[in-house]
Amino acid sequence: MQKKKPEQLDFIFRPRSIAVIGATPRKGAIGREVLHNLITYEFNGKIFPVNPSHRVIHSIKAYSSVLDVPDSVDLAVIVVPREKVAEVVDECGEKGVKGLVVITAGFREVGPKGVAFEKQLVEKVDYWGMRMIGPNCFGIINTNPDVRLDATFSKIYPHYGKIGFLSQSGALGEAILAQATEMNLGLSMFASIGNKANITSNDLLEYWKDDPEIELILMYLENFGNPRRFTAIAREVAKVKPIVAVKSGTTTVGAAAASSHTGALAGAEVAVDALFEQTGVMRVGTIEELFDTASALARMPVPKGDRVSIVTNAGGPGVLATDALANLGMKLPDYSEETKKAIRPHIPPDTPISNPLDLVAGAGPKQFRAALEAAVSDDNFDSIIPIFVPPITVDPMDVASVIVDVKDKSPIPLYACFMGVSWYSEGFEHLKEHGVPAYIFPESIARTLAKIDKYRKWRDREDGKLPSFDVDREAVRSIIDEYVRSGEEVIVGDKALRILEAYGVPVAHYCYAHSVDEAMEEANRVGFPVVMKVNTPRILHKTEFGAVKVDLRDSAEIAAEWQQMEQKVRSEIQSDEDFSVVIQPMIKEGVETAIGMTTDPAFGPLIMFGLGGVYVELMKDVSFKVNPLTDTDAREMIERCKGRKLLTGFRGSEPVDLDLLQETILRLSMLVTDFHEFLEFDVNPFIIAPPDKQTAAVDARFVVKLSA
Repeated sequence: MQKKKPEQLDFIFRPRSIAVIGATPRKGAIGREVLHNLITYEFNGKIFPVNPSHRVIHSIKAYSSVLDVPDSVDLAVIVVPREKVAEVVDECGEKGVKGLVVITAGFREVGPKGVAFEKQLVEKVDYWGMRMIGPNCFGIINTNPDVRLDATFSKIYPHYGKIGFLSQSGALGEAILAQATEMNLGLSMFASIGNKANITSNDLLEYWKDDPEIELILMYLENFGNPRRFTAIAREVAKVKPIVAVKSGTTTVGAAAASSHTGALAGAEVAVDALFEQTGVMRVGTIEELFDTASALARMPVPKGDRVSIVTNAGGPGVLATDALANLGMKLPDYSEETKKAIRPHIPPDTPISNPLDLVAGAGPKQFRAALEAAVSDDNFDSIIPIFVPPITVDPMDVASVIVDVKDKSPIPLYACFMGVSWYSEGFEHLKEHGVPAYIFPESIARTLAKIDKYRKWRDREDGKLPSFDVDREAVRSIIDEYVRSGEEVIVGDKALRILEAYGVPVAHYCYAHSVDEAMEEANRVGFPVVMKVNTPRILHKTEFGAVKVDLRDSAEIAAEWQQMEQKVRSEIQSDEDFSVVIQPMIKEGVETAIGMTTDPAFGPLIMFGLGGVYVELMKDVSFKVNPLTDTDAREMIERCKGRKLLTGFRGSEPVDLDLLQETILRLSMLVTDFHEFLEFDVNPFIIAPPDKQTAAVDARFVVKLSA
């Protein structure tokens, strides 16, 4: 099979000639509509209808087979019954066709029989060294004036622009094109990738990465084919071109319920969120939010910061915008004294000048012009939101014209909100036509700006490095092999702690006791106070079971707790194994955290960090990232913790050793990278202390894969 190169997609998106195989004169048929669109959109190349039953279609000479076409053919658009697709692909291969768009449905999406047809189709495409969009797709578009390609059956002809849009859903194709046209957003290329049996979203990202005709990429995805390849490509593309995605559906962490704390916390979309965050992709929840964000990014540069000015003629909407922005982490600084002096002559004397700036209801174009021109020149702001609610005395078109004028001269982006008007009102249309992102509600702007600012911070941050540590891989390999040979998948106790020690993770001292007398002897040797835990892999979560007793201060407490724990274990789990416990010193200082890993079937290992102990599932103050982690990833996981104040010093407590905490997360990430046998693990609690105090992993549990 030939190596697939991005430039091969030129035969699909920039062909010099196209054969429509399955073209027909019957109106309403897909084969007719595709041909009609190619002609109507004025494709800059040759078009060859192919249908053995017709000599002429749409006033163009038709051919019985693509092999009968006298000229070379770059692209074939296939709209024939499923059973004939494989034969047509072979003919295209013989003809030397390089690109295919297979609109025909009835493949993998319909069940086992369709899967077999798709497998045969892919084998033939690979055999002939072709590239293919589809099957089961809506088609493709390239609006570039030098190409003018519309190989869809849409009734919408999109405007030329700088947006690349890929959709996994063909059914959404028409709606996407209609919405883009309604919002006056120009597309460069559109691709409905269908079953993505050959060309995937990853291929299109790679193809569009260096294309000067595309400055913004929008995606509607239902699943990932190769998330790890997506990670590498998307991270590179997002550094230079914003990517906004709607991801529908869910991913799970396996058919069986996860047995670890970490697995239980990894909800349906945790992996997707983690992947997008690490690659800089802006994930939105709806198609509406997708277009809200696209409108801003297509018309305005990314703001240089998170400081926003609101200028409005209505107090209520100003407050709504303020609340929404503040709740999303955006900042609303005050105006500079110079700005206040510039605004004062244009508003009533008693009107306070603050952010948000309420120009009062009667404000019209003059007041908006003065306030906006002053605000855009104020170094305290990175973006401006004019909010206008039309009073009966003011023509919205006049205010819209002012916003456009200010936008054209402004050094910072503007995002307009016109409330109480329709999408098709004159003023609103004027904003859209002249490059101003326009919204009906202020909350939409707030969500959009917060999403873009998060992207800005990701884009401008350090890329991070994958560190390497001096570790004892042989010791870990020996433990894994021992458990695999014995058929035991759960590693706990001293073996689990030895795995951590082998990778340089500090662990608490531990010893075992098989009788109450031995427990008292070990406790006296370790030094009170101590922690006593039941030693059995059959209890997954010891604290919840009551199998952990902390702060035991003398032999009498050891004896009393031993009796209760043994009785509880024997009655509730009915184990015939010898009862034993682990004795550890009580670590008095530090913050309990948890570090874990679970394996997603599509995305691979996910590393988790958060507050530990009993709080990990109660508070769920955790974050996930897809392995492997860079030092920047690990730092972000710590910074994202809502309980971070406990780590940095709270109410007089000492700050913990954040550098050691970050290093520990990275060492465990390296462990997961080195040994794919690990399916899950919990290091909980990992007590992180101030730099001059004892930091230690107190307990750990690993789950290994017993077969390849």
